[in-house]
Amino acid sequence: MNELIETANEAVDLLQNLVEDLTEELSWKFNKSRPANEVLVEHQHGAHALAWVATYVEALRQLARWAERLEECGLLGELETELLSTAFGEYVTQIFGGIPMCQGEFARLEDILSLQEVHEDYMSDALEQFYFQRQILGRRTSLLELILGRRGAASLGATGLDDEIESIRDHIRKFADEKIVPNAQDWHVRDALIPIELVAELAEIGVFGLTVSEDYGGSGMSKVAMCVVSEELSRGYLGVGSLATRSEIAAELVAGGGTEEQKQKWLPEIASGAAIPTAVFTEPGAGSDLGSLRTRAERNDGGYRITGNKTWITHASRANLMTLLARTDPESADHRGLSMFLVEKQPANDETAFPDHAITGTEIPVIGYRGMKEFEIGLDGLAVGSDSLLGGEEGLGFKQLMQTFESARIQTAARAVGVAQSAFEAALAYAVERSQFGKSIVSFPRVESKLIMMAVEIVLCRQLTYYAAARKDSGQRCDLEAGMAKLLAARVAWTAADNCVQIHGGNGFAVESPASRILCDARILSIFEGAAEIQANVIARRLLQHCMK
Repeated sequence: MNELIETANEAVDLLQNLVEDLTEELSWKFNKSRPANEVLVEHQHGAHALAWVATYVEALRQLARWAERLEECGLLGELETELLSTAFGEYVTQIFGGIPMCQGEFARLEDILSLQEVHEDYMSDALEQFYFQRQILGRRTSLLELILGRRGAASLGATGLDDEIESIRDHIRKFADEKIVPNAQDWHVRDALIPIELVAELAEIGVFGLTVSEDYGGSGMSKVAMCVVSEELSRGYLGVGSLATRSEIAAELVAGGGTEEQKQKWLPEIASGAAIPTAVFTEPGAGSDLGSLRTRAERNDGGYRITGNKTWITHASRANLMTLLARTDPESADHRGLSMFLVEKQPANDETAFPDHAITGTEIPVIGYRGMKEFEIGLDGLAVGSDSLLGGEEGLGFKQLMQTFESARIQTAARAVGVAQSAFEAALAYAVERSQFGKSIVSFPRVESKLIMMAVEIVLCRQLTYYAAARKDSGQRCDLEAGMAKLLAARVAWTAADNCVQIHGGNGFAVESPASRILCDARILSIFEGAAEIQANVIARRLLQHCMK
């Protein structure tokens, strides 16, 4: 093992000790006399600092393991080595100096421990090497030169994935470059639905049934493969990359909680694209707090009648299958009274977006994440049969939904990596071509720094996301790792998109510029599938669970 990787592993071990000490220090805040949620709110800055530090440490650990794998198979080249070195130099510095959670908010160690104590206990030779290394401008310059030498490659350096998955990446990347990239800006500017012809082509190449078991008409592939497909489609246009999210969630709901009859009916249709799902969960008064949902499903002789209002329902008009969360126990006031339904609906036609008489809908105009459209919908006594109840048992809806969160957040992290990659490629191309003051702007130090950090953080997020997906594939619990991947990748996508616009200058602010579209698309990633603040809370709870019992 080369010296850099050994030093990186030593640094990770030291940083893991820091995470454990931070966790222990925070654990003293909890006691059985006060509810854990109340304590988490009171000490939210410290709890979220812990979440971000732990996320950074896990990202660095996975990058070091990536370098080890590449070294073992002879693929650790100069580019990969420089990416590893720069990532450790920057992230170690941020851990001790302040991690940007967003603009204007930083996760700081002093929210938990004294700074003097931190530096005395943890600033060892290994950490110092990376802490001061980031000051060496020459390393950054050489990294940019290496990146420029690899322009046109499908990813920044070797990914460490097997040949089969890389061949899938190549196939989807070519599809995206041919079918999506040339049209994405037009779809966005016109706020148009993604053409149904393209949806059919995605179904034909197996996007919607990628992880569905072969026994039910899918391809039975891994979550890692799903990440690669999501990355490349989202690199072309987030809306297209997100089409599969609805299918992924619906298929997981049915596969994990459905009866055999429901699996036989719905999984082949989801996999083939015959069923276009929409997730009908959120309500006007209940976003992250799903336990407070008020939409009710009242039992009658033939099944149920569902009444209530839902909001932020993506692809609702075109969908013909709703995965719908409603309250079946009118006496309940939390998640225990919720049930999940598989509800058939008519897709939009030329006359109306919602042909079913018991469903009404109003479009919610949005600045980005277009292509499927968002709706607020009303359900007025919508009749569904008893066989629509997922699993055939009431009161399991919240549990069934929670079981899909790992995959949903992994896929969202992959989408964020794709958006960040899109921002990086657009920014790099413009920086090389744009000339100011007699030279290409790529040669200016602050433009150079922006591009390098985009590349470094994309590689970090990519490896963290693949790690979460690999744990899911192996049957291990991965809610912590999935949450970390989603938390970091969403921030990285937004930062990359913001810097892409900055590098474009005024040209990036124009509506017709892809940079402005990428910025609008990136903004949603830290909101849906668990807002960044909620996600940090979830990570902190998992790390502190030993003291919350």
